[in-house]
Amino acid sequence: MIMEQLLDIILKTNKSSNQILREFVESEKLLWPLAAANYNGLKSVEEKQFQFDGFQIKVQFNPERMRSSAAKVDKQSIAARKCFLCSENRPTEQDAIAFGDRFLILVNPFPIFQTHFTITCNSHIDQRFIPNVKSMLEIAAAMEGFTVFYNGPECGASAPDHLHFQAGESSFMPIATEFEQLKSTARQLYSAAETQVWAFDDYLRKIISVETSSLDEALRIIGIYFTYLQAMQPEKIEPMMNALCTFSGEKWTIHLFPRKLHRPSQFFAEGNDQLLISPASVDFGGVFISPRKEDFDKITKEDIEDIFNQVSLKQDTFQKLTEKIRTDLN
Repeated sequence: MIMEQLLDIILKTNKSSNQILREFVESEKLLWPLAAANYNGLKSVEEKQFQFDGFQIKVQFNPERMRSSAAKVDKQSIAARKCFLCSENRPTEQDAIAFGDRFLILVNPFPIFQTHFTITCNSHIDQRFIPNVKSMLEIAAAMEGFTVFYNGPECGASAPDHLHFQAGESSFMPIATEFEQLKSTARQLYSAAETQVWAFDDYLRKIISVETSSLDEALRIIGIYFTYLQAMQPEKIEPMMNALCTFSGEKWTIHLFPRKLHRPSQFFAEGNDQLLISPASVDFGGVFISPRKEDFDKITKEDIEDIFNQVSLKQDTFQKLTEKIRTDLN
């Protein structure tokens, strides 16, 4: 069943979107045993932290994420399965809140966050960033208090054949609280009245971060970034990347993570050398998701450094990318 539009519910009830969305999760848990069991299971999820220079990486043991972490995303495997995001294949218990005429907000039944959503397109179209980034920014503005994120078709999307975003509480990922402190040591690429852009070189993963109160400026900067990254990876359908987006205090904060690899060598190793870690947006936001207990127990700080080093752009490539962006913006 498709419920009302999110913005209409806000107007009608005078509740915040945050309150409406949290109540939506609670209502789904009452009607949907799978969702209830998996959200209840978050109470026993194990977590540990590793401290780095001025920031931390958390590791969460979450066995229900196995289907996402180990998802087969090759063309043959995708063609052989039904799309689990298409309306005709979703569970009957899974209700939705509409956003505009293209997107539905669904409760994710395999949560990482206490309040976890999949925001799926009404049409079965491929996962693509630039044609849909405006929608991502608009959704983030409507879902204040949540971080909306995008996993590229080769960067963690378990349904690369069906356009979707995800969202969860902004406070969950360390990057949300570390950003203010860390940007004082970042390279500033651009500064204007409404907009600032930074590049982070020393945060294990490479990040380009944008703060802006202007939707047009956000789209302009993201377009420049995407164009130059695409030129560096011309063989790809779209350049390898993840993105996080929040809206607070009348401005967007957007973190862009350029990548060069989907999964690290540890994912494909055998025996005790294997770590079934497949980094996507949440991992880049500072929470590594481990679906196997043995990996959670044995993963080290050095493993985290090595995994990020494998999947992120090299410093010289990142330097070239950010200097091109700086030149264009200034």
